[in-house]
Formats: sequence, structure tokens, C-alpha cells
Amino acid sequence: MSAVEEILPPSLAGQRLDRVVALLAGVSRARAARLVAQGAVRLDGSVAESGSRRVAEGQSVALRVPEPDDPRPGPDRSVAVDVVLEDDEVVVVNKPAGLVVHPGSGPTLVAGLLARYPEMAGVGEPSRPGIVHRLDRDTSGLLVVARTPRAYESLVAQLKAHEPERVYAALVWGHPGAETGVIDAPIGRSLRRRDRMTVTGDGRRAVTRYQVERRFSHPRPTALLTCRLETGRTHQIRVHLRAIGHPVVGDRAYDGGRPGLDPGRPFLHAGRLRFRHPASGRPVQAEAPLPPDLASILSLCR
Repeated sequence: MSAVEEILPPSLAGQRLDRVVALLAGVSRARAARLVAQGAVRLDGSVAESGSRRVAEGQSVALRVPEPDDPRPGPDRSVAVDVVLEDDEVVVVNKPAGLVVHPGSGPTLVAGLLARYPEMAGVGEPSRPGIVHRLDRDTSGLLVVARTPRAYESLVAQLKAHEPERVYAALVWGHPGAETGVIDAPIGRSLRRRDRMTVTGDGRRAVTRYQVERRFSHPRPTALLTCRLETGRTHQIRVHLRAIGHPVVGDRAYDGGRPGLDPGRPFLHAGRLRFRHPASGRPVQAEAPLPPDLASILSLCR
């Protein structure tokens, strides 16, 4: 815990308190606002109640700034890990829907992996050891994790070169006009909703290939697609399919939450993964069938 106390100079007169706190403590405006809300800021000796309050020259601002949390996650044996393949270099896991891959709120896949493979703690980034790619919290399926620095470097390089084959099953609303297609559209963060992504001209290049596997008319027109990623942007498949007018069934964030079919999450599953083994160079392929929640939804479609 570090403490800061300053008498405000004329240059800060009239500024919002949260902006002043951000400047004094060297933190973001969002964190400064949280410090005010937590009662960690005093103005002229009294606890400040609002970050929007304007300050005056000569006022005293005192604040306590907690030290940042250790970014390294710890092991958690309560997190079950469904291992599909493993050796001394890599682990391929089948992540269930609802489990976050790396640090956020609640249990994480990383914590479960560290309990089983403690050597991963020193591999890759401290906040997400061993992780080279990820799946959204509500997307199920396969991902490969590195157990050694050599494996990590190899897998990162393969992903950068778009080598691994990552194949997803997606149930979408409506019937695409073509049996196969390529969606090549840049993706960036939405200006209206910062927790969402969107197709935008100044985004990063993103390419998704799809193929229609089956078409259904009941209970509503839908289609089962196989999607292949050439790039790995946040929410890529969900954003791209929405952009062509066929959002993923159950995806409330991207217009896929409609009556008739409700899996309770986006119908998106990473069912096949293929990559080069970091040590031998030989191809490794893993498959994971549709989990029961998605299989039951698919059984309703005719």
C-alpha cells in the first residue's frame, strides 16, 4: 500500500477529482474512479464521495493506492481438466463451456492445469502460463497448451504463421446462400460496446472459412456449419457470421438470442485441432464430439 498526499497547484484547479487522482497515482481513470468509490481518497481531510467533483487550488488530496496483485495464477485442484492428449511437451484439453481460460473472476482452466502440471508456471506469460491460444468462456472444445518453453515458442510461431487447423461446429440462424464461403473482414473493438467486437475498416485482418453441413427448417430455419480459422481474433467466428446475416444460435451478444432454440450459450464448439508437434515436427490431431447441451439442441432440428 502506497500513500500520496498533495496540495493542488493552480494547474489542476477545476479538474475532476478522478482525473487528479489518476495523475497523482499514475493509474488509469477507471482505477482512479474505483479508488474514490472504495473510500481510498480524502479531500481536505474528508473521504471523497464522488470522482466527478471539481477540485480547487490549495485543496489537499490524500490517497492510498494498493499494490497491484501478483499476476501469476495459482493452482486449483478443484478445476477439472479433460485431457485429450498429453506428452512431455504439450497437452490438448477439451474445455467445457462456462470455464474461463486464464485469469478473470472465478475458477480458470490455467489454475486447473497448474495443479496437474506445475512445471507450466514458468512457461510463457506469467499471467497465462502455457497458454498459446484461447476459447471464449462460453465456447467449448479443444485447445493446445505448452508444458515447456520449447513447445511454447514453437506453437506461438505456428499460430503466427496460421499453420494449425482449428475447426469449429456452429449452428446459425437462416440458410447461407452458398455451400462454402470465405469471410475476409477486419475485426476491431466496438465503439458503442467496449466488451464487444465488430467488423470495422481499421480493425485487424480476420479470415474465416465455412462450409454448410446440413440445413434445417424446423423448428426454425437454421444451418450447421463447419468453420475454419485462418486468424484468431477475439470473437472472430461469432462476429463474422453475424456480419453475413447468420448469427450463431444462442449468441445473445451478437444477435443470436432468438426464440425457437436456446442452448443457453452460443452454439459454437471447437471440435478438431491439428498442429505440428514442437519436438518431432509430426502432425498431431485431436477431436472432441459435441457436448451434450449442444447435441440435444441439434437433435431438435429437422
